[in-house]
Amino acid sequence: MLVEGAILDADGIRSAYVRFRGGRIVATGSLGTDGLRGRERRLRGIVVPAPVNSHTHLGDAVSVQEPPPGPVSQLVMPPRGYKFRLLAESTASAKRRAIRAALRRMEREGVAAVVDFREEGRPGAELFRAAARGLAIRTVVLGRPLTRPIEASELEGVLAAGDGIGLSSSRDETSETRRTVARACRRAGKRYALHASEAVREPPERFLDPRPDLVVHLAKATRDDLVQVRDARVPVVVCPRSNALFGRQPHLAAMERLGLSMLIGTDNAMFHAPSIWRELEFAYVGTRLRHRPVSAGFLARSALVAPWEWLGRPDAARVAAGTPVQPLVVRLPAADPAYQLVTRVAEHLIVRLPPPPPEGDGARP
Repeated sequence: MLVEGAILDADGIRSAYVRFRGGRIVATGSLGTDGLRGRERRLRGIVVPAPVNSHTHLGDAVSVQEPPPGPVSQLVMPPRGYKFRLLAESTASAKRRAIRAALRRMEREGVAAVVDFREEGRPGAELFRAAARGLAIRTVVLGRPLTRPIEASELEGVLAAGDGIGLSSSRDETSETRRTVARACRRAGKRYALHASEAVREPPERFLDPRPDLVVHLAKATRDDLVQVRDARVPVVVCPRSNALFGRQPHLAAMERLGLSMLIGTDNAMFHAPSIWRELEFAYVGTRLRHRPVSAGFLARSALVAPWEWLGRPDAARVAAGTPVQPLVVRLPAADPAYQLVTRVAEHLIVRLPPPPPEGDGARP
């Protein structure tokens, strides 16, 4: 199959063709130079790295009704917020089914990886692993120990079951807890992340000490705060839809101007469907509503490029022969790829490529 149109990846946007064979890219090049003379199936579209949903709480997907009204502190704050009561009252099998259904939806929308902040200690991380078993989507599980002060054995167990730790915020956790968790993550070669400046501003010198691998939200951060985050070289995940639900928005235009590494996620599954395409469209429209527009290209990179760099797989953010993650083909006009991707992708526009054969099976590239 030959896709003619455009590529958007870590190397930018360009008119191009991409040839696939057996689900793998075998060649790319300038339009009109493929030399095939119509001997293969051709279609028009845009080829991009597979997107990543960089922040979810998929345990919340077990919720089947509208959450009660109230401030975010009454809904998602541990240990007695609505979300934590919901998780405690739900059976393990119900949560596992809900998480799996959410992961399958993301797969249908082309998402190749998800970073989940998973509550409920080691059992919560293990439940997530069980829910994802057999699916193609890559899962990065950032668990959370339950006991305070931190117990070493519990922390080791959560790290053994997951890929790191995702804490609530510096307002909710003492400096001793944050430092203990960060040290343990470093020793284990795993990731330490936390929420920051979500409902109220938190001083960067607090949530950046110790330095996290990732911070989430910064909806209440000032420009000077964003400068400190940038200078500390800490990527930030934004979740515009969940922030808007509580009357706030991160300053995406400032993040773009300052050159932050920005990722995007869908946050709590009890509030919104975990659709990265809906998140991108809302972010694009929302910044214009607030007269602080951000470019479509910056938003596209937040889902397609920056997350793979954070995951240590920059090769997955390029559309080229030998890429380790199967890219996405979208049937959209190629004249303005970033705008098309951010505002107009729907599931029926995604081309279903055959899964590539396993490595080492003798298949030719």
